[in-house]
Amino acid sequence: MVNAKKISKVVILGCSVSGIAAARYLLASNYDVYVSEFGKLPDKFRKEVEELEAQGVKFEFNGHTEEFINGSEFAVTSPSIPNSAPVYEILNNLGIEVISEIDLAYLNTENKNSFIGITGTNGKTTTTSAVAHLLSQKFIAPECGNIGKPPVSFVLNKPDWYVTEISSFQLEKSKYFRAHIACWTNFTPDHITWHGSLEAYFSAKAKMFLNQTSDDFAILNGQDEKLMEFAPKCVGQLFIFDKELNDNCAFIKNEAIYLKAFGKEEKVIELAKCNLTGHHNYQNLMCAIIISKLAGLSTDLICKGLETFYAPEHRMEKFAEYNGIEFYNDSKATNPESAIAAIDSFNDKNVVLIAGGRDKLTSLDEFCKSVNKHITSVVLIGEAADRFDEELKKNGFTSIYREDSLQSAVDKSIRLKPDAVLLSPACASFDMFSGYEERGKVFKEYVLSKVSR
Repeated sequence: MVNAKKISKVVILGCSVSGIAAARYLLASNYDVYVSEFGKLPDKFRKEVEELEAQGVKFEFNGHTEEFINGSEFAVTSPSIPNSAPVYEILNNLGIEVISEIDLAYLNTENKNSFIGITGTNGKTTTTSAVAHLLSQKFIAPECGNIGKPPVSFVLNKPDWYVTEISSFQLEKSKYFRAHIACWTNFTPDHITWHGSLEAYFSAKAKMFLNQTSDDFAILNGQDEKLMEFAPKCVGQLFIFDKELNDNCAFIKNEAIYLKAFGKEEKVIELAKCNLTGHHNYQNLMCAIIISKLAGLSTDLICKGLETFYAPEHRMEKFAEYNGIEFYNDSKATNPESAIAAIDSFNDKNVVLIAGGRDKLTSLDEFCKSVNKHITSVVLIGEAADRFDEELKKNGFTSIYREDSLQSAVDKSIRLKPDAVLLSPACASFDMFSGYEERGKVFKEYVLSKVSR
């Protein structure tokens, strides 16, 4: 096991958010820090790089060189670097161990039972935010990981809990990380190109549960067949959400969320008191309830916290009304499964869906079924528009419009005079935007500019 206390030189792969955070931590702990970046210096990190250089951190850009890396006791890698990257062969030939940034945080945290790990194809950000919001009533429990600041940023502060959103990319290179409480929200096809196969994607997620001990807790989605097949392999004590069992579960009954834990059943909160809508969001809240109870929060505090929790930005976010039309920003829906969850939240409303972007080329069969059931019209944008148009028509849906920009899509949606406009693209954003955040921001700003007139 890596013991950072005995190390002189460490190399960090990637001048990224996690790389900068790792460099700061290692520097503060008196290490000789080297940062190797395959590309050019990212403009957004220019100031941080200059500050770190002034404090003695060495950087190389435009390639990973053996000369720069050699002599390191271990390497901390960025989650964005794929397994096929040649730098891993260099490290292997030099006999240098590679760990992840979450490994680094875990190895240098005194209380190894302070990590909550939340993963899943969809819903992990909302769940992570909800857990951090609930636990903050009693504990120091920052949300971290894929949601924002890397966990290593908090190691020196010694929080009670690390509420960590963890992607498959982060888990791929992790060796030592163990979540005392681990939650898997759901599993659907995604990131197949990066991982190489659907099986490899699943295996990366599964690592967090197979790394546990019998003193830990594993939380799985009771409605996900793939996860229920995996459940017997979990090492930690098993909890199931969205399915009523004899014990250790959270479920919906009589328009309320109930919790059974350690032989006791409790009504936690009525759905009407929650600020989130849609069954997928109720699943996220069930996860948060189980996690918070296992972390030591009372049912009363859980209920109180849920009443003041709202969905994070870009996730089924109702943000405006204009001319009697409600507007929902679900830009984070970068795959069809996530969009389906948003679409299925609407019943008995005239809804226009804005969809499209960079196609992930996964099946659209279930997406088309949901559109047929819940959506009045679809406005398509981006590179995926042709395939989405073809698949929707093949499934009998014909109220389809095509627009060249998100702004013109909004204008067209308004002219259709629906009850609601939902941006839930079912696609990545990189054909037109730098990320789903920019896409959601542009959508909101354009709609709000009309409201303010």
